[in-house]
Amino acid sequence: MDERFSLMALFISSFLAATLLPGGSEAVLLGVLHAYPELHWPALGIASVGNTLGGMSSYVIGRLLPDEQALLKKSGGRPRGLDWVRRHGSPILLLSWAPLVGDLLCIAAGWLRIHWMKAAVFMAAGKLARYWAIAAVASP
Repeated sequence: MDERFSLMALFISSFLAATLLPGGSEAVLLGVLHAYPELHWPALGIASVGNTLGGMSSYVIGRLLPDEQALLKKSGGRPRGLDWVRRHGSPILLLSWAPLVGDLLCIAAGWLRIHWMKAAVFMAAGKLARYWAIAAVASP
């Protein structure tokens, strides 16, 4: 496997890992870093961008859901998790990397119409920090 193919596989796995589909990109990142240590920063950047774009796809799904008033009429109440996201706003997306909860945060941010640029910035910062920590722990 050459460098270009490895980075493409990393991008795809990091994108898919941030969607509602099951999967993890940590093993792919560690494999790329082990095989090509000189690609440390490009690999972190590609994984972060792919994971952020995957998270933003969940954000878009949230934007496509019916508006809040329609849901509240059907459900008969306001889910507490949404109040949490509303109270903390876009900075809560620093936790978008977290398993299970991260996908829901991204969907909730879209549904609550949090500004997409702020959502993307906080999402990217959290995901980069996570990949950086994984790489730092794994490097010799």
